[in-house]
Amino acid sequence: MHIKIYFNDKPLFLTDAINDEISPYVHHDDAVFIDEFSTPGIKSMIHEMKLPKVHAGIFYHADLDELRKAFWKKFLLVKAAGGLVFNDAGDILFMKRRGKWDLPKGKLDPGESLETCAIREVQEETGLKKVLLNKHLLNTWHTYDESGHHILKETHWYHLTAPGDQPLIPQSSEQITEIEWAHPANLKKYLANTYPSIIDVLHTQQNHG
Repeated sequence: MHIKIYFNDKPLFLTDAINDEISPYVHHDDAVFIDEFSTPGIKSMIHEMKLPKVHAGIFYHADLDELRKAFWKKFLLVKAAGGLVFNDAGDILFMKRRGKWDLPKGKLDPGESLETCAIREVQEETGLKKVLLNKHLLNTWHTYDESGHHILKETHWYHLTAPGDQPLIPQSSEQITEIEWAHPANLKKYLANTYPSIIDVLHTQQNHG
């Protein structure tokens, strides 16, 4: 098992085993490997991940839950939800936000369930009225700094469908400029200009169908 946290586009793996996904990173010159479970060790890894010369990190500890809890204490956790949306033809909805292709997502409102948040964000950002939630796909994590805080954003992703021929209206207040339906076989344009976490969402869907 592992948890992947993105520092910008750089992955940090918190892991209790070196699996096939992590193994190629272990011997890279630009990757950091730490297996000393301690507060200084955790602080050191967070510091290293912010250095330009470092492109990946692996933090190994036999108890992944213990490691996760220790890391989470160093951040302010923000929860969000989003959707991988399909139409009746099986096309995937992509939207361009701040010049990059993205999927609809946003922060959880107080008292709101993650499922409700995913549907609301899809509706608000795309103009779709009818959106059906099917299943949870995965969670992704990424970090950023805001107002002097280290933020860890945990996004819960869901598989959704938008039935019928519904108009698409980009939410301009969220700097969304374009929305397109893409055939799953023609994703090259979108994958070339998106975020690693979005690629993870698409791979999870492709692997689990």
